[in-house]
Order: sequence, then structure tokens, then C-alpha cells
Amino acid sequence: MSLAITGATGLVGRFFVEEALSRGEDVTVLGRTPPAPGFFSAPVAHRPYALGDRPDLSGHDAVIHCAFAHLPGRYRGGEGDDPAGFTRANLDGSLALFEAAKAAGVTHLLFLSSRAVYGTYPPGTPMSEEMEPRPDTLYGQVKWQAEQALAALATTDFVTASLRATGVYGPPGPGQRHKWADLFDDFRAGRPVEPRRATEVHGADLADAARLIRSARPDCVTGQVFNLSDILLDRHDLLTLLARAEGLPTPPPPRSNAPVSAMRTDRMRALGWQPGGMDALRASLPALR
Repeated sequence: MSLAITGATGLVGRFFVEEALSRGEDVTVLGRTPPAPGFFSAPVAHRPYALGDRPDLSGHDAVIHCAFAHLPGRYRGGEGDDPAGFTRANLDGSLALFEAAKAAGVTHLLFLSSRAVYGTYPPGTPMSEEMEPRPDTLYGQVKWQAEQALAALATTDFVTASLRATGVYGPPGPGQRHKWADLFDDFRAGRPVEPRRATEVHGADLADAARLIRSARPDCVTGQVFNLSDILLDRHDLLTLLARAEGLPTPPPPRSNAPVSAMRTDRMRALGWQPGGMDALRASLPALR
């Protein structure tokens, strides 16, 4: 198969690229500029693309849409002082891509959405795909609206799915810093670290979910959304692992007792998805360090 990916050089998008390359797929990166030589583990093709374009997707069987315009380091609140521009780029831009893919005869389109679509449910509420979204940020609203627009285009010949991912972790690409890099630096330097716990999923497990959806019977997945979450990770446990690995004398922050709304992943697991849990985190720690 031939796969095109937007946002492929981002911290999350590159996991989809590497998963496809590992199985010998032809991959095209859709972005403003080609990736730097050696950024991926094998050569990829490049086609110019920016949010809002209707790219040439001829010759591709599948598209994974990860690109998202936002202020650096911010998703919720990523619109800054330009909510109209944020919506135009991310919602209207996504719709243009969806329509271009369907017109080009693409058979599968997967959209990287977010747990932010659930929004205002009380902390500690288990969240399933059957629950009505209640986004309380523009980020969540845009993701939810894009999900709905994509589902409206779904058929058994144009298989669509939205991946509602929680926080995604994993080793970064060349020249990038991973999501916990600043946290690790603060801890190493003995600076105060606030207690916190949150749900996480490894980027490789996210990419594996996309593979399973693409290989499933179309009538079992098209037009659906899938929760993707794995571990409930406390900073106390994460930084304890780091301290042991590096012999750091600084004690980790106390455990957090704040309730966390974890997403149920029964729908994805019914397709055979088995994320790596804490073992995946431990295996990633040397690269994260």
C-alpha cells in the first residue's frame, strides 16, 4: 500500500511513518518542506502541503492526517488571539484534505483527534466513545467538528476513522525534544516539580492502532471513533524511574491524588490492540534520557 501522512515530522506523526516503513510500505510526507536527510529510518517521498491546500493524493491508498496549526507547545489554548485563523486552518483545512482524498480514490483516511472532545465531564469519569462530546476548548471543538465532517463522508469504499488519542509519549526524532524533556531537566536540577498524573499512550502503540484499523473489515470501522489510551502515569513513578537510572539524589514529587478521567479502549481492543503498558515506558526510558 501507499500511505500519505500530514504532520509526519511532528512528535506524533513520525510514529505513523516509522510503523509503515517497518512493514515496507511506500510513504509520502505531506508538508511545506521535505524532511531532513536521515530524519526517518528509510527514504520517504515528499509532496508540498499546507493546511488549507487540496493536495494531489493520486496513487495513494491511505492518508493519515496529523497536521495541526497551533501556538508552539500549546493545543488547548493554541489559538492564541486568533480563534478565527485557528479554526480556518484546522477545521476548514482538514475538510479540504478529506474531500481531496475522497475525490482522489483514497480508500482509508484516519484523522488524529483528541480526548479533548470529551471536555467537561467531571474528573474521574470513565469515558467511552458512546458518550456525547462536550468540548470546552476551541481545540476540542475543532477536533469534534472535524470528526463529524469526516464521518459524514464515510462509506465502505472510503473508510474513515478518528483516533481520540490521550497524551502521546515516546522517543523524539533527530533534533527534537520529547514531551518530558523540560520536566526531566527541572528534576535533574532540583527545581520544584508539581505532583500530577495523567493518561498516556506510546506513539508506537498509536501507530499500531492505525494499522489494525486499516486492516480491519471496512464495515467494522468506517465512520467510527476510537479511544486510544494506555497507562495512568504519576510523575512520582516516572521520575523515580529516571532517578534510579541516573543515580539522582533528588526525591520525586509526592503522588497526586487528583481524579483522572481515563478513556475506555474496549472498541480498539476488540480489533486486537494490545498496548505496551509500563513495559513500553521502561523500554523507552534510555532513549528519553
